[in-house]
Amino acid sequence: MRKLIIALGAAALMSGAAWAASVDGVVKEYIKETKVITLEDGKSFTVPPDVAIPPEVAIGAKVSISTADDDATKVTGVTLSP
Repeated sequence: MRKLIIALGAAALMSGAAWAASVDGVVKEYIKETKVITLEDGKSFTVPPDVAIPPEVAIGAKVSISTADDDATKVTGVTLSP
């Protein structure tokens, strides 16, 4: 029984990861007050209040923006890219 619960838990975690997409790019514009990030390719993302933006995000920074796979406009995370 214990193995079954562990297997189901692992499957649930892996399926959650499959529901995420990521967009990489260079920041063209960042409006801190409204939490809007625009990339050089023209894509624009409004980051919800509950998602943290690293303080190093600025024009020219390379970022990775995670979005929900079922809704590419729903930002779930912002990280700096190397």
